[in-house]
Amino acid sequence: MYAERMGDLPPYLFARIEELKAAQIARGVDVIDFGVGDPDLPTPPHIVDALCRAAKDPRNHHYPSYAGMEQYRAAVSRWYSARFGVKLDPKKEVLALMGSKDGIAHIPEAFINRGDYVLAPSPGYPVYRTSTLFAEGSVHEMPLLPERDFLPDLAAIPGDIVRKARLMFLNYPNNPTSAITLPGFFEEAVDFATDNDLIIVHDNAYSEIAYDGYQAPSFLSTRGAMEVSVEMHSLSKTYNMTGWRIGMACGNAGIIAGLSRVKANVDSGVFDAIQHAAIAALSGPQDCVREACRIYEERRDTLVSGLRSLGYTVNPPKATFYVWMPVEDCMEFATRLLNEAGIVVTPGIGFGNGGDGYVRFALTRSTERIREAIERLRRLSQ
Repeated sequence: MYAERMGDLPPYLFARIEELKAAQIARGVDVIDFGVGDPDLPTPPHIVDALCRAAKDPRNHHYPSYAGMEQYRAAVSRWYSARFGVKLDPKKEVLALMGSKDGIAHIPEAFINRGDYVLAPSPGYPVYRTSTLFAEGSVHEMPLLPERDFLPDLAAIPGDIVRKARLMFLNYPNNPTSAITLPGFFEEAVDFATDNDLIIVHDNAYSEIAYDGYQAPSFLSTRGAMEVSVEMHSLSKTYNMTGWRIGMACGNAGIIAGLSRVKANVDSGVFDAIQHAAIAALSGPQDCVREACRIYEERRDTLVSGLRSLGYTVNPPKATFYVWMPVEDCMEFATRLLNEAGIVVTPGIGFGNGGDGYVRFALTRSTERIREAIERLRRLSQ
């Protein structure tokens, strides 16, 4: 019944976690969920108010522009300039997305032919792999190892793979490892792409979730990046808007045009009222972002100190709202936590072979629930 490519697709990890969690809840278990990275904090009121006003305006009740409202793309351009010092032409170098996942899922269809390779980090966001398979391309996993600070070794990619590669996904601050880029790596990546005629797609959805004074860069601020790359960004994590489905692709005009052509044939754009709300988010006060980071930082410190008190080796992340912890057997560990302690964590193997031996905690539960989880773990280890 299904197309052959469906046989190559693994079950979507987070959907499976939801099924297992639901089964425990049905048994009456009080589940503490650190699984999916969905912020528990509400969307700031001024953004909700902007949506309500725009939704009541009949002018917004029609098909939206495929590329996004001019006002929205201009707001993205202004935000990129103020935040990263990156100058973008809103007409040619900015495209509205239904969240960054939308752009990641569709861009291989514009540039990958059967037999072409996509270079994808492992561990990495599962959609890097699945989008490549839907485009009938092949994936070469780039291992992210702790001894390299979870940065891929571009020089280690076999030459025959590089010659067949058309596109490379990068993601810093990184999901799931929470690693940040180090000085010089983005420059190395641009040179690698230039030398090998590659497109780089940088997933920058977590740039604004940062701690300890760290400020994540945009890949587009790297010398030469605008010639070879696009950056996928999202309002989901920054403004607690995961369900709203609004984001942006920014960068090289030719790459943006290719992605836009695919999207024009498969969807009808983002509801204008949501774009008006996104303009309010990008152009309005940013204290809501700083407050969210303060809350996540407090949760981070609570979780890390608690896990360390139980003897686990874990480092506090400087960005994202994830804690990446090594364990002996990630599936066994995650299953035991769910079945015996009512705690959901994500097994690292779900992010690719490079995630084996790790679990991911999402800091999307209150400090009180984090303390409760630590106590459950403490009882489990006795």
